[in-house]
Amino acid sequence: QMCEKFTVCQNSMEMLLHNNLNLPKLTEEDGDFLTFLSFQDKCLRKISSGLYTFQTYLKYIQETFISENQNAESLYFSTEHLARTLRQMVINPEEVIIPDAATQESLHTKLKSTKDWTEKITIHLILRDFTSFMEKTVRAVRYLKNTRSFSV
Repeated sequence: QMCEKFTVCQNSMEMLLHNNLNLPKLTEEDGDFLTFLSFQDKCLRKISSGLYTFQTYLKYIQETFISENQNAESLYFSTEHLARTLRQMVINPEEVIIPDAATQESLHTKLKSTKDWTEKITIHLILRDFTSFMEKTVRAVRYLKNTRSFSV
C-alpha cells in the first residue's frame, strides 16, 4: 500500500540513504533457526525484547499514519500482548529488555522530527523490518510449539 499510495518502493535510493533506524533484528546467532533447540530461552528473550522495542516505532506509525489508525492501533496492542506472553515464557523474565520511558521518549521525539517524504520512508522501513521480524518470530514460535508443550 505504501509503495502504491506514496511511491515509496523498496529499491528507492532515498530509502537506503535514510535508513538510520535502529530496528530490532533476529539473526541465526539469536538461536531462531537450526540451532533453536539449544537456544530456546535466549531466542524467546530476544523476540520479546525486540517486540517491546518495536512498541515505540508502532506508536509513531499509529500517530502518523492517520488513514490506517485503526489497523496501526490493533497492530500496536497485538504486539504488546505477544511481547508480554513470550516474556512470561522466559526462564528469567527480568532478562527481557524493555526500553525505559526516557529511551522511548527520546526515540519518539527523533521519529516525530522527520518531515513529509522522510516520514513516509520511515513508516515504510519500520513496517518492512517489523514484517521481517515477525516472519522469523512465527517460525521460531512454531518450532518451539512443535518441540515443547505450550500455547501462545
